[in-house]
Amino acid sequence: MRVAVYRVPTEDARESDGTAVWDATTMVLVEITAGGETGIGYTYADEATAQVIHAEFRALLEGRDALETGRRFAEMQGKIRNLGRDGITSMAISAVDVALWDLKGKLVNAPVCVLLGAARDGAELYGSGGFTSFSIGELRAHMSRWVESGIPRVKMKVGSDPSADVQRVAQVREAIGADAQLFVDANGAYSRKQAMQFAEEYARYGVAWFEEPVYHQDFEGLCQVRERAPACMDVASGEYGYGLYHFWRMLRARTVDCLQADASRCGGFSGLLAVDGLCQTAMMPLSTHCAPHLQLHAAIACKMLRHMEYFYDHVRIERMFFDGASDPIDGKLYPDLSRPGIGLTLKRADAARYQLA
Repeated sequence: MRVAVYRVPTEDARESDGTAVWDATTMVLVEITAGGETGIGYTYADEATAQVIHAEFRALLEGRDALETGRRFAEMQGKIRNLGRDGITSMAISAVDVALWDLKGKLVNAPVCVLLGAARDGAELYGSGGFTSFSIGELRAHMSRWVESGIPRVKMKVGSDPSADVQRVAQVREAIGADAQLFVDANGAYSRKQAMQFAEEYARYGVAWFEEPVYHQDFEGLCQVRERAPACMDVASGEYGYGLYHFWRMLRARTVDCLQADASRCGGFSGLLAVDGLCQTAMMPLSTHCAPHLQLHAAIACKMLRHMEYFYDHVRIERMFFDGASDPIDGKLYPDLSRPGIGLTLKRADAARYQLA
């Protein structure tokens, strides 16, 4: 097993959302070799995640059966018992689990979506970016490009300057036209009452999706906003769910109209498919968060999948780093069934310039 860390600066300048500012994205990439094949997995996480993989999982995995993905997943969960299940430990498990599934697909010469039992041929997308750091002109152009490329739904960030949010939403609606669906993501920036007020105001511009209107652990607040939001607007959250217990609590508390999950955080493909099982029991639609080319094969095996997030920063990095990172067709992303595993091959020379360790 090999682990590498890459740090990729943002394209133009610092980016921001409702609660954070960043100037680079860090990827932790795992390669696992067995039987003459190499599987890859990755997560967008701090470089400390690589240390967890080195220290906790190398000896646990090396020399073991690469085809026993379920058993390896359970052993990794057991190994981090005293470190805690959330955060970088879960992201470490996620990267390794995806690498094991990719390896398994390559060893049996089959796409992972076939191994998992694909429920559809491709996944609907929404274009995501629209950072609060963008000027109005940059925001309008950025969001319009998604629609012009054939993606019929787009998401913008709000919350860093609430006094400007309604105007920015109005500008984006004008730029993308009446037919495209418009989503907003506050990243937990609003108070409960702010979120309820903004839900009413955003509805005037046809906003159909209100993501993390309040802090993601404020389950009572999420429930209140969901109950008060206009019927045309779905409340969504879940990107910071690391284990099934978190998603189960969200469903039990009636926090959302659509649950989000991220295979690069919630335990890889093994974790994502388990979340889909929970969604089936609650008749709850599921949307995957970020890392679209990592998640594609597992996402199309999810029975309750509504759509995937096509996040600007991750799309840019995945196209730079991997052969096999395909372009959307008519607003959907399709796996290349001629390629085994998850269909990605690391462009090692292109990625090397960003490598930290």
